[in-house]
Amino acid sequence: MSENHSETHPVCSAVVGLQWGDEGKGKVVDLLAATHDVVARYNGGANAGHSVVVQGQRFSLHLIPSGILYPSKLAVIGNGVVLDPDKLGQELDGLRARGVDTSGLIVSDRAHVVMPYHKAEDAAREDSLKSAREEAQAGSVSEIGTTRRGIGPAYAEKVQRAGAVRVGDLLRPESLKEKIGVAVATRRTSGLKLDPATLDEAKLLEWAIGAGELIRPMVQDTAYLLNNLVRAGKRILFESANGTLLDVDHGTYPFVTGSSCAIAGIGTGTGVPVQRVGRVVGVMKAYSTRVGAGPLPTELAGPGEAGAIGDRIRNRGREFGTTTGRPRRVGWLDLVAVRYSVMVNGITSIALTMLDVLAGMETVRVCTGYRVGGKVTDRFLPDAVSLGRAEPVYENLPGFADEIGAARIRRELPDRARAYVEFIESRVGVPVEIVSVGPDREQTITS
Repeated sequence: MSENHSETHPVCSAVVGLQWGDEGKGKVVDLLAATHDVVARYNGGANAGHSVVVQGQRFSLHLIPSGILYPSKLAVIGNGVVLDPDKLGQELDGLRARGVDTSGLIVSDRAHVVMPYHKAEDAAREDSLKSAREEAQAGSVSEIGTTRRGIGPAYAEKVQRAGAVRVGDLLRPESLKEKIGVAVATRRTSGLKLDPATLDEAKLLEWAIGAGELIRPMVQDTAYLLNNLVRAGKRILFESANGTLLDVDHGTYPFVTGSSCAIAGIGTGTGVPVQRVGRVVGVMKAYSTRVGAGPLPTELAGPGEAGAIGDRIRNRGREFGTTTGRPRRVGWLDLVAVRYSVMVNGITSIALTMLDVLAGMETVRVCTGYRVGGKVTDRFLPDAVSLGRAEPVYENLPGFADEIGAARIRRELPDRARAYVEFIESRVGVPVEIVSVGPDREQTITS
């Protein structure tokens, strides 16, 4: 009998960040993984950082999908991810040392590899951009503020093709040597100031072959694997890294990451058609944060009251990068940005995180529009120059004094905290399905 592609498929789900990353997607994936069979990561690399707290234990994950904490689930690194073998090895060792079963991890043979020269190139480009900004004494030229983990250069080489190394190549030394040779030759004539040690072909080949042996037991054609699982009635949870406002197409360009963070990245990043996804959970904080350069219209910074509020939120929310440890920039909630991300992702429900961080504040401000050139707009501006000129238009809401970490149903929240959630729902037009009131898995409201 021929295969029927019109048959009814089970509903798969996706978790997508609605801001500039760091929204708490790891916790939401961990929560939803309980009702799914597979968790599949479809974009980004070791520049991402998902934190999950289970029974007081904090797990920081960078490449491995958050579903790895469920021993019965498959955790799939899709072809849209750029894989750093060194970081993967460190992460596996750390999880195994804490008793986590990692046997369910599967890596796509088409995922591209972050090579040592990608990291060197990333750092050299950032240093070059910084020097250009200082020489120009202007803000129009700036370093991107990358994690210097080689993510952007790895994605760039993926598009340039000839010297790109994929996971499958790590298992084929004969073609691997040729690819490394091409990659090294192009860098020697690029004009970038790279340490010659990072371009030693013999050492690179030895490193890559070793990386292949580490990964070999996990490697599969994940496009066939995932599609066959869907046809078999299994439920897949697609996990996004970074956030929609860092999407290479839909984010605040050029201050974005190198991959497709929005839901559209599922198709290219896993080979599973996006129409298989029926539930799209958008994750957002109760305020805004950003790491690195780029506009943040509602930023709370400086020596005055705004800076003090920003510091308070940063310290209460532990707003320091999971990957870099850098302090995150903090701002009031920007609902213009959130509405835009809801639109481009087709969000069906929202997971609101870090609501507990706002406890004790007398007044909470929410950006509901931008003033640009004397006119007010409710449209987001996905361009760094345009957004940098936008002035936030705020609505002031009453804060709530009580700590809320013990709440387990919405009616247990203080009236003003509940009103804040309802305000978000009314302005965004999507129900808030999950409210996180603390870092632990149990500190969650779902009803």
